[in-house]
Amino acid sequence: MRADRLLSLLLLLQTRGRMTAQGLADELEVSVRTVYRDIESLGAAGVPVYADRGPAGGYQLLDGYRTRLTGLTSDEAGTIFLAGMPGPAAELGLGSVLAAAQLKLRASLPGELADRADRVRERFHLDAPGWFRAGEPVPYLSTVADAVWSGRRIEMRYRRWKAPREVTRTLHPLGIVLKAGRWYLVAATDTRTTAYRVSNILDAELLDEPASRPEGFELAAFWDEWTERYERSVYTGTATVRMTAAALDRMAFVFPPEMSRVARAEAGDPDEAGWLVTRVPIESVRHGHIELLKLGADAEVLDPPELRAAFAETARGLAATYLEA
Repeated sequence: MRADRLLSLLLLLQTRGRMTAQGLADELEVSVRTVYRDIESLGAAGVPVYADRGPAGGYQLLDGYRTRLTGLTSDEAGTIFLAGMPGPAAELGLGSVLAAAQLKLRASLPGELADRADRVRERFHLDAPGWFRAGEPVPYLSTVADAVWSGRRIEMRYRRWKAPREVTRTLHPLGIVLKAGRWYLVAATDTRTTAYRVSNILDAELLDEPASRPEGFELAAFWDEWTERYERSVYTGTATVRMTAAALDRMAFVFPPEMSRVARAEAGDPDEAGWLVTRVPIESVRHGHIELLKLGADAEVLDPPELRAAFAETARGLAATYLEA
């Protein structure tokens, strides 16, 4: 809406000081010609905005002028919790709303607090995904977010890890979680509440039916309990491993956190040669084989026998490739 754009232009001039027409156009995502028309409209409305000519010129407000038209809309107020996360906010379709909310908050602060807020913004940045991981495609995130915001049920086709791989669920959406760069929908059926990875949604449709929210449900508390239960369910086996102290230290950088944490907690004292014995949680023999290969010759699997046999077979294959070539 033009009124929203005029207010945003006014707040930009109030918070940034002098700005060029091109700079205003870039911020507002409009043409320079539109900025010219909007500046004329502000002047006609009695806003003391004037232009400085020349290479260092631009538009600015008369010194001391401040507007009090900084009230947040309900949508803008709802995005404040996303401050510092412009990437996730944009993925949720709230990027422009968050920018407007931040601009209004900045304009409402007195000089010293506004300067401090600017310093925080310039010195703090949140990058949610882990290292070496690109963001996942989440084509149905906006549909999921809409269901959560509006409190409506959602029907979705979902790909899971066990058979049958594709299932259809009609859900009561309860919340959205961003975990290590991955989006999850927390939702309830008539029998249970769980989390669904948004990137695994194959199709989704918003229904014209109100969602039910359990009384007293707290998203953060549920997520803590669910993640703890999930991690326990994933690691169904244990490997006994002899490794160097250096390998144990390296696990923190190349292994999932739960595997590294348990291995460190279960580690015995190193011997004179720097080797120790510990237990490492694994999902399966295949999973343990893939993960523990990261430690190379600094680790020896002692148990279970089938995992040790898998390493022996790998060692023979590597010897045939590298030593007999």
